[in-house]
Amino acid sequence: MSWMPSTDPILGHAPSCDALELALVPRVRDLGDGFSVRRALPHGKRQMVGPFIFFDQMGPVQFLPGHGLDVRPHPHIGLATVTYLFDGRILHRDSEGNALEITPGAMNLMTAGRGIAHSERSPLEARTGTQRMAGIQSWIALPRDQEEIDPSFQHFAAADLPVVEDCGLTARIIAGSAFGKRSPVQMVSDWLYAEVLLDAGAQAPLDPDTEERAIYVADGEVEIAGDRFVAPQLLIFRPGDRITVTALQSSRLMFLGGTALEGPRYIWWNFVSSRKERIEQAKEDWKTGRFAQVPDESEFIPLPE
Repeated sequence: MSWMPSTDPILGHAPSCDALELALVPRVRDLGDGFSVRRALPHGKRQMVGPFIFFDQMGPVQFLPGHGLDVRPHPHIGLATVTYLFDGRILHRDSEGNALEITPGAMNLMTAGRGIAHSERSPLEARTGTQRMAGIQSWIALPRDQEEIDPSFQHFAAADLPVVEDCGLTARIIAGSAFGKRSPVQMVSDWLYAEVLLDAGAQAPLDPDTEERAIYVADGEVEIAGDRFVAPQLLIFRPGDRITVTALQSSRLMFLGGTALEGPRYIWWNFVSSRKERIEQAKEDWKTGRFAQVPDESEFIPLPE
């Protein structure tokens, strides 16, 4: 796959204008303690981009000494979670016995499959002073025939992920293939995820290879085919056109997408499934304590009423 910029689509030319399907401004949710998230997916106009069914930009936030992120143990089914940090640290613990810190630029992929529980907290050492946190958490819906696979966990340090640097562009390939490089992350379906940093005036291509694709403008301002887009926005493109993004200022983008799933998914709380009855079963399983417990955790988030 080529990663060199190409000529921008011509503004006013029908195929160029039609390349952008939707521009979504994420909704802001306050999680307390000064910590807010911007939720781009799911949206009333679009449930998924490829298998991406949930997309939250976390922070940026600066916690005071003694404070931090405290997401108590909670369950998931039918999806994989991706936690990717720009700043800060998160201690991940799950019911499979995995426990490690997530740091900026690392890839943390937890596949829930038939069921997993996990917690996400600021490490104790990070609470001794002020700490910043910012990043993206996304959910990848699993293909119908893979929804009930065994839970699993993958972690790759920032140094283990391929990076492309050239002409004011720095791209880290988090999953899938982009810019002529491939991530070592194993996936049960075809999807793409990359962080792209652009200096002012630098360009990046979004190739047409991916069936469903989008660019999330996390920071900065970009131009595409003569139109300007200021962060935060999720730009969803139709298949078939090669897109070139030009940064009007220093910008951070997330390229995402993949092969469309077989159909829509049901979402309730932290559960994703192609079957309503499976979600009802997951509700009962969490309510009655049938999920495996997260080691070293005594708290949990009750099932919402």
